[in-house]
Amino acid sequence: MSQQLVLDSATEDAKQLVRILYLVHGATLVLSLGTLSFLPLIVNYLKRNDTDSALIRSHHSWMIRSFWYYVLWSAVGWFLVLTIIGLLVAWLVFFLAVVWKAYRLIRGFLDLNSNKPMPV
Repeated sequence: MSQQLVLDSATEDAKQLVRILYLVHGATLVLSLGTLSFLPLIVNYLKRNDTDSALIRSHHSWMIRSFWYYVLWSAVGWFLVLTIIGLLVAWLVFFLAVVWKAYRLIRGFLDLNSNKPMPV
């Protein structure tokens, strides 16, 4: 017999907002290489503590952490651009940072649809 998780309307609305935030983070990654990702990040910070659901809170924290690690790896890439030897390696760092953030956004979106919390 299969079990189905039934969420109240407030949690479903919060879940829908998180879905939209995943999509906006993804769109900013594609359109601006994550430069505009601070816009949905603000919403993540504002809404993270407003929810009673640990599931939703974990997804907000996941996106916040994804953003800051992406910023860190991008800063490392820009630092490497300043050196001659690092200039060759910097593009690899940028590429891996984008792929890593895309993976985290896709994994979070799929886990949200499966009602799985993200590791905190």
